[in-house]
Amino acid sequence: MRRVVTGYSKEGKAIVALDSHAPRVTLLPNYPGYAMHEMWSTVKDTHLPFRGGDPTLEISHFIPAPGETRFSIMELPTLAELQRLAESGSIDIAKAFAEFAEAMPDMGKAMEPDNSGMHTTDSIDYVVVLSGEIWCEVDDGVEVHLGPGESLVQCGTRHAWSNKGSEPCVIAAVMVGANRR
Repeated sequence: MRRVVTGYSKEGKAIVALDSHAPRVTLLPNYPGYAMHEMWSTVKDTHLPFRGGDPTLEISHFIPAPGETRFSIMELPTLAELQRLAESGSIDIAKAFAEFAEAMPDMGKAMEPDNSGMHTTDSIDYVVVLSGEIWCEVDDGVEVHLGPGESLVQCGTRHAWSNKGSEPCVIAAVMVGANRR
């Protein structure tokens, strides 16, 4: 995933400060087709003008603290493909969850161990489907289906994502850390 970041030169002129691939990508051997491209992040006291560096390389947690943000692009394989691979013995779902928790410890802790994929974070998440389809499940089994160009604003609620479609899904998400009362 290409990422272009603007900033300012020493003379105060607008420039392209970074033009590269996402600096952090999470791939999981037991979750083929899944990829988390961490594109950008901010801390609570982010200042402008941006003059270089890459704050995304410095983050130690995936879920942003209040006032912080995370921008990521995720690739999600279909459930049918994951089920096919699990049934053939090509992947181990338990190992996949362990890999996920190791790669993103704070997100792993947010996951409900007895309820596959269900989790709650203290964040407002802006999610846009770039390609494919995705389903967001909330309490009581209610599901919302989203296709390309459609979005969901997730306001710190318990939810799970699943790709019940016939092709991989790519979503862009911005998480804004929030205080829970």
